[in-house]
Amino acid sequence: MRQGLGVLGVAIRTEKAVFTLAVLASAVYGGMTVASAWALGWATQNVVLPTFAQGGVTTAALWTGALLILGTALLKALGVAGRRILAGVMQYRMQARSRRDVTKQYLRLPLSWHHQHPTGQLLSNASADAEAAWAPLAPLPMAVGVIVMLVTAAVAMLFTDLVLALVGFLIFPAIAVLNLVYQRRLSPLATRAQQLRAEVSEIAHESFDGALVVKTLGREDLETERFQRRAHELRDANIAVGRVRGLFDPMLEALPTLGVLAVLAVGAARLSGGAIDAGGLVQVAYLFTLLAFPIRALGWVLAELPRSVVGWQRVQAVLDATGSMEYGSTPTTSTGPAKLAVEGVSYAYGEAEVLHDVTFEVPAGRTVALVGPTGSGKSTLVQLLARLVDPNSGRVLLDDVDLRELPYGGVAASVALVPQQTFLFDDTVRGNVALGADTTDEDVRAALRLAQADGFVGRLPDGLDTRVGERGASLSGGQRQRIALARALVRRPRLLVLDDATSSVDPQVEAKILYGLRDAAEASTVVVVAYRMATIALADEVVYLDKGRVVDHGPHEELIERCAGYRNLVTAYEREEAERAAIELEEAVDEAVEEAAEEAVEEVQA
Repeated sequence: MRQGLGVLGVAIRTEKAVFTLAVLASAVYGGMTVASAWALGWATQNVVLPTFAQGGVTTAALWTGALLILGTALLKALGVAGRRILAGVMQYRMQARSRRDVTKQYLRLPLSWHHQHPTGQLLSNASADAEAAWAPLAPLPMAVGVIVMLVTAAVAMLFTDLVLALVGFLIFPAIAVLNLVYQRRLSPLATRAQQLRAEVSEIAHESFDGALVVKTLGREDLETERFQRRAHELRDANIAVGRVRGLFDPMLEALPTLGVLAVLAVGAARLSGGAIDAGGLVQVAYLFTLLAFPIRALGWVLAELPRSVVGWQRVQAVLDATGSMEYGSTPTTSTGPAKLAVEGVSYAYGEAEVLHDVTFEVPAGRTVALVGPTGSGKSTLVQLLARLVDPNSGRVLLDDVDLRELPYGGVAASVALVPQQTFLFDDTVRGNVALGADTTDEDVRAALRLAQADGFVGRLPDGLDTRVGERGASLSGGQRQRIALARALVRRPRLLVLDDATSSVDPQVEAKILYGLRDAAEASTVVVVAYRMATIALADEVVYLDKGRVVDHGPHEELIERCAGYRNLVTAYEREEAERAAIELEEAVDEAVEEAAEEAVEEVQA
């Protein structure tokens, strides 16, 4: 209960003006509702009863009663409209603010934090949890505003008949006890339901993201069953929540009715004894029926509080997450290719150390290939070079400046990373290459030429304006990689990091790309994770990694001579490439033979 009120307090402090206006509108409604009771009592005493007793009533009394009833009804309608509109504005603003804050925090937190949290859970935090946190705001202004109605009705009842008022007030302790039981029963159920919403989102996202694996392995039925099982758990959890609410709501609404019956029973006895007149009894009874609505409005807020607290806690867990990167204030003043130095860098995923005391240098304008067996730490190292994560120890220097000393945006202004798994947005080729950068079409075309992508882009139906589909689904793997490379090149990075970024490109095209990068007018320092001999041969130096350590580094020819591990790995690369080339040659020969045979048959038939 206290936590729930704290959440509401945050919203009230954030949207003071809107909340105040909504409460005033609700207060107008509450005041006019009470006033309508007084108007009804006045009309009963001065219009209805004289009509029965005397057979008529004055025109002035009739018009007065009508104007009182119509006036209070009009003001009440205005209060309802104002309260609903302003309450909606407050609720949707708070939900939008939470979604923006959560998304901003996602972008601020380092990649290491994202590795520990499933994407489905993050989606749930930004959608279902943000919505649940502020669900009580819709009825809140009404509940606060009708307190005026509650207090006014209570005071009017006390002045009308003290005994009947005290009889009616016995329902308030009963409401307090009922709410306490309700909160304790519902809180754990709401927590479970909200967690299951996140888990359902996780499974759905994972299945959609892995659609290729699911379909190629025929796992559609198994994935459907897995999703269905968790969806059924969510269904059952929501039913359990609804069952508790289903018991609470009618019990809360029944209490005022029981109070009315008690008031009428005692009031009838007092009326027969002459302690109260008929108009007074009608007024008290009607006032007590009015208490049902404020109690119901408070019940709406109380019913949403447990779920609101759960949503708020899940959102705050993201907003309070630690691990954000700190930035310095040292500006980058150098131009041209950057000098890179890695000094004693170590990094671990939890307890598993993947890099240990890695040290090497890359002179400005040079190309260095990172080579090593699977699991040697190459991809982790390139993430450190682009400062997607920070090392546990050691430093990464750009022109003798620690990346952590650069201001926000300083690394992105100098370093571009093209990852192995490329990602394209559902946008045009131009939009994917520029991606918000202040570039001209000529800059985009130049980057595409350097990435050897201008040819196939020119053959697309709308050229630069062709939409590539979600994740670039309308393009081949090699085409996606070349557009991703162009996206990095158009920013003219001083350090270009390629994490096997041309693995889906033909070796001949890859060679043209690497030669183009070296001969470009605005050349970059290049660090490339290499798996092909052609790539390695184009590098000025090679850094050989094994089990997270730099085993050796130097020119390719020297490493072949002195490093057995490097020699064995490169020999395996050569053998694999030779086998692939032999298979391609055999397929080409078979295709040529088939074509020749078909032509011969056609000549014979002719």
